[in-house]
Amino acid sequence: MSDDHIILGIHITDRVKNAVEVQRVFTEYGCNIKTRIGLHDVSEAVCSPSGIVLVEFIGANADAEAMASRIKTIDGVEVQTMVFGH
Repeated sequence: MSDDHIILGIHITDRVKNAVEVQRVFTEYGCNIKTRIGLHDVSEAVCSPSGIVLVEFIGANADAEAMASRIKTIDGVEVQTMVFGH
């Protein structure tokens, strides 16, 4: 397990189309996801088609990179990684 603090920022441009595939990857790496926060605009009149998911990842850096690589293969989804060393 890594001592680094790893945060993945995942931007989903079409949640209706891409959320299922992203969720499959989240399920595959479920034991490595400590925290998951979803952010999108919502009101009584509209629910935004795009959103951002922040994932706090625990485990080896290589596993975080593998998860990010899998998500990057999904059309309309972008991943950025922040790594804080301790």
